[in-house]
Amino acid sequence: MPEMRDGAWYIISIAAQKAEVHEQTLRHYERLGLIAPARKGESPHSPRLYSDKDIERVLHIRRLMRDLGVNLAGVEAILRMKDHMEQMQEEMKHQLEEMRIQHANETRRLKEIIERLQGTPDVFSPEEGE
Repeated sequence: MPEMRDGAWYIISIAAQKAEVHEQTLRHYERLGLIAPARKGESPHSPRLYSDKDIERVLHIRRLMRDLGVNLAGVEAILRMKDHMEQMQEEMKHQLEEMRIQHANETRRLKEIIERLQGTPDVFSPEEGE
């Protein structure tokens, strides 16, 4: 079962109302792989649970079809590209965070080296008075 801390979850009848579609439309979109609602249990026959994100995705599908005249095959391609772009953005965000951590560690290491070098007498400078 999905984590309830991830926001509200709705049964299919409520989700259909919120998305302004018929329940069969939600089932059809799921069969096509356009949405992937959670299941209440482990069985494929257990009740579907729709998140606010699922409902927003259905609304996006409907806007693409209604406002832009995109058919379901086009919607599938658009959503696949959108999902891929979001995944790439997440990966880049993760890589950027790793680079920030590496940079901070390297900066700390270099500062420690500089502090040690500044704390030791300069063995290469000529003695005063020579």
